[in-house]
Amino acid sequence: MTFTPHGQHLIGGTWTGAAQTVTSTPAQGPGHSVSVGTPELVAKAAAAAEEAFWDYGYGTRQGRAAFLTAIADEIDARGAEITDIGTRETGLPPARLEGERGRTTGQLRLFAQHVAAGDYLDRRHDPALPDRAPLPRPDLRMMQRPVGPVAVFGASNFPLAFSTAGGDTAAALAAGCPVIVKGHEAHPGTGEIVAEAVLAAIRSCGVPAGVFSFVQGGSRDVGQALVQHPLVRAVGFTGSLAGGRALFDLCVARPDPIPFYGELGSVNPMFLLPGALAARAEDLGRGWAGSLTMGAGQFCTNPGIVVVTDGTDAEAFVQAALDALGETGPQVMLTDGIAEAYADGAATLGKQAGVQSVLTSVCDRREARPFLFRVAARDWLANHALSEEVFGPLGLVVVAQDADEMDAVARSLDGQLTATLHMDEGGKDAALAQRLLPVLERKAGRVLANGFPTGVEVCDSMVHGGPYPASTNFGATSVGTLSIRRFLRPVCYQNIPSALLPVDLA
Repeated sequence: MTFTPHGQHLIGGTWTGAAQTVTSTPAQGPGHSVSVGTPELVAKAAAAAEEAFWDYGYGTRQGRAAFLTAIADEIDARGAEITDIGTRETGLPPARLEGERGRTTGQLRLFAQHVAAGDYLDRRHDPALPDRAPLPRPDLRMMQRPVGPVAVFGASNFPLAFSTAGGDTAAALAAGCPVIVKGHEAHPGTGEIVAEAVLAAIRSCGVPAGVFSFVQGGSRDVGQALVQHPLVRAVGFTGSLAGGRALFDLCVARPDPIPFYGELGSVNPMFLLPGALAARAEDLGRGWAGSLTMGAGQFCTNPGIVVVTDGTDAEAFVQAALDALGETGPQVMLTDGIAEAYADGAATLGKQAGVQSVLTSVCDRREARPFLFRVAARDWLANHALSEEVFGPLGLVVVAQDADEMDAVARSLDGQLTATLHMDEGGKDAALAQRLLPVLERKAGRVLANGFPTGVEVCDSMVHGGPYPASTNFGATSVGTLSIRRFLRPVCYQNIPSALLPVDLA
């Protein structure tokens, strides 16, 4: 089925155009006219969200759970159309988009179950102790409450799972917060059809229309207006370090600073310990190449750096990775800008002191091919630029002389989303693994053993976040049920009569 976008904004339940339009730039086929977002539209959406909050934020958990489930159902009902427009706009294969849609709807249904169970409320009660000496204790009850309207920025690399009805939107709605989405200009039609699904759920569930608005991407002032609007109480963002940091600074500079939950980037280092490298160097090389090139390397958990100790096993690993990467054909990148930045990043990295090119490629417009480089750990430690993310299928092998140098590389890392240890099963690597694990635990939100980090499970225990610059808040996650907590705040009720307490706390 083919979906024909109209390129409008959804503001408080009504589709509206704008005076200025641009033409989209899909990976396949002709573009379509898209209305440009404006600060005025943001203001209207924020006012509608604040009005909706008084009903939605104070409604029942069961009502919110039903709404989340209805959104998932409406997205699934449009599955074929979403795959069609998503493929045309992003160049991603249908199977990838269908899998991402399943993750998106599964996430909504998981959050619905979590909200219905009430686990996220963290309810606590300390009964009054009127006879306590020297002072009596009052009756104290605590519960998490929604913060208010939330702004969400659609991500370029996940048109479904981290965009219009993706993780940030689902978490905010689950918490009881209305959402204003700034759609990403890379996939305006995909964002639009998902917004239509949310609107259908709003109407079928009788939810206030202002609980969700969708503003098509526009100039930089649209994003600035969103994070600075006084009615917006928190922001969810997945994107570049430069863009995210600029928005974070605006949030902090407000007269009333608000939390900015930004996931900004990571090189997701993998440490191949000597025993593992000796036992399965070739398998690790092929596995890394597959993880590195999955989705044209456009995953935030793409393992861009591998750390090995020097020797014949390291050479076997590099050769296996080279062979596998050499068989990888060109892959379409999400936008012209991302493809250009990837080519520039590879060229810059290849010119750094001590960096050796193992596999060089030629990028043709929006199509990317893998690059492979290697560098001695001493040169890597001397040049922080080598630890910065190049978004795409580019790998860098850091060759350490011994365990001490491998430890020094681990300690020098910036914050990461993931860090991986590959170790032998017989205990030969146990001492070094025990040495590295506390270091990596301080550096990353998720630490893996004998696996590849690409792919994030949506569940209760997942952490998708980490110290800066992986994210702007190391105490939060953007994936899993714990992500709902980002849009809640604790409220203590002291000696409040039961008749006045929230239903969930009485």
